[in-house]
Amino acid sequence: MLVLKWVAILLALLAAIGSFGSRTRAEDAVICSEQDRASLLAFKAAILRDTTDALSSWTGRDCCTDWEGVTCQASTGRVSSLILQARAEDGESFMTGTLSPSLANLQSLEILVVSGMKRIKGPIPDKLSQLSGLSQLVLEFNSLDGAVPPGLGHLASLQVLSLNGNRLTGQIPPSLGNLKGLLQLNLARNSLSGQIPATLLSYLPRLQFLDLSFNLFSGPLPEFSGGRFGNLTNVDLSNNQFSGQISNSVLSLSSVSFLSLGNNRLSGGIPHQISSLKSLSQLQLSGNRLTGQIPASISTLQKLWYLNLSRNELSGPLPLSLGQGIPSLSTIDLSYNNLSLGFVPEWIRNRELYDIRLAGCRLSGRLPIFTKPDSLDIVDLSDNSLTDGASSFFANLASLSEVRLRNNQLNFDISKIPLPYNLRILDLRSNRLVGQLSAILNNRTGRSLEIIDVSGNQLSGGISEFSGGATGLKVLNIAGNRISGQIPSSISSLSELQMLDVSRNRIGGTIPPNMGGLTKLQWLDVSINAISGRIPASFLGLTSLQHANFRANRLCGEIPQGRPFNVFQAVAYAHNLCLCGKPLPPCRRSRR
Repeated sequence: MLVLKWVAILLALLAAIGSFGSRTRAEDAVICSEQDRASLLAFKAAILRDTTDALSSWTGRDCCTDWEGVTCQASTGRVSSLILQARAEDGESFMTGTLSPSLANLQSLEILVVSGMKRIKGPIPDKLSQLSGLSQLVLEFNSLDGAVPPGLGHLASLQVLSLNGNRLTGQIPPSLGNLKGLLQLNLARNSLSGQIPATLLSYLPRLQFLDLSFNLFSGPLPEFSGGRFGNLTNVDLSNNQFSGQISNSVLSLSSVSFLSLGNNRLSGGIPHQISSLKSLSQLQLSGNRLTGQIPASISTLQKLWYLNLSRNELSGPLPLSLGQGIPSLSTIDLSYNNLSLGFVPEWIRNRELYDIRLAGCRLSGRLPIFTKPDSLDIVDLSDNSLTDGASSFFANLASLSEVRLRNNQLNFDISKIPLPYNLRILDLRSNRLVGQLSAILNNRTGRSLEIIDVSGNQLSGGISEFSGGATGLKVLNIAGNRISGQIPSSISSLSELQMLDVSRNRIGGTIPPNMGGLTKLQWLDVSINAISGRIPASFLGLTSLQHANFRANRLCGEIPQGRPFNVFQAVAYAHNLCLCGKPLPPCRRSRR
């Protein structure tokens, strides 16, 4: 959510710059500097492949007019910005090559963005430290490696530095603390390590956005010294190896609205002084080693709408003041602590919440009834001891899109439960459910479902035909039930399917050959059934497959001889009638 906000801000700024550049070219028809043109062509020469097709426009003598991503100064014709972006989630758009040091020759460059190119490797050129007028350096979601160049600390005009999503290693150079005008610093999703330099955050008074998440940083949390951070609103230090307690300097960030310290090794209690963060709207402390009770002072945070304290060692009881406080709260996650709630607290059941997660909180008895269900979208009550009340629970939550009730003791007939129409995720794994599987896999619910996990129950019946309504299904796990019949050939219509587990059932018949067209399938388990025939040769088309298990069936014939099937462990094919070929012994060829 934080990343999306930052991207939106950046894109708006870049769009404004692009619009200004277009007006400049139209009105003044500036011819670009020959030196800058040569520098850009040297950059292009270091890119060996460009599926974005952006660089195909880099022809002719005037780089200011028609070269995609290039903007020039109106008065001089010198290149002022270079912006080459691809969507990080678009796997088909990338550039292969390296960043040419020739970019340092663009002496008037103010903005440099090479983002989402995925396959641009090698180091960040040290010479970029010569670009004295650079205000934005964004080299995110590439494959850049090596260290962060210390020379970047000499870029006195720099306001935005984002190296997010690369393969950078080593420590943060202390010289980055010299960037007194820096507004945004994003070094997330790399392999940076060591402690945060004491000088890094000592002299960055204008800093608004700090993201060091998903690295290997260790030691205590960085010091935000001297009350110099009145502009800092977003701090993400999650998914590192920080240890020690939550420091007073963190609690002095009076303007911070987003604070994420999750998935570190922090210990001690949640300080009562957390109430001093008056602007806090999102607090994420999950996945640490925090102990003690949840402080009552959290209830005074008027703007807090997201609270995640899961996966710690916090104990009860919950402060009574939480029932009257936190007026903006819409998302709460207290899962997997040392809490023994017994039942969902009344103040949670009676509030207008969007997302409730109380997994592993020692709940028992009936499923709760929420009195304001229209706002509720996500409920996770997994790993408790809940036993009944499913009919009332589901009937009351008609707008639910995600429900997780795995590892309880629920005992009901799934055929008699009114599942929400727009349900996207249904996780009822390891309960005592009975009824027909077709009650879930039908045209009504199948339109929206992406994840179905009803494994480890007592469901019966067969796998019904997929008649076009479940085309968005990504995970289907029905393992460990009493499912019979055979795998329908219409399963090939599930083009988005990534995981299929039908193991430990009573399924017979043969494997449909057209399953070889499920190109996104990564996990396949049909083990411990009564499936006969061959493993279809068409399965060689399952190029994304990482795990497969055909054990304990009645299969016969040659295992498809190509990756990954001929390199899986032999145990994946054990206890069948007559499978052969790698990794099993060779097939016997009949004599003529």
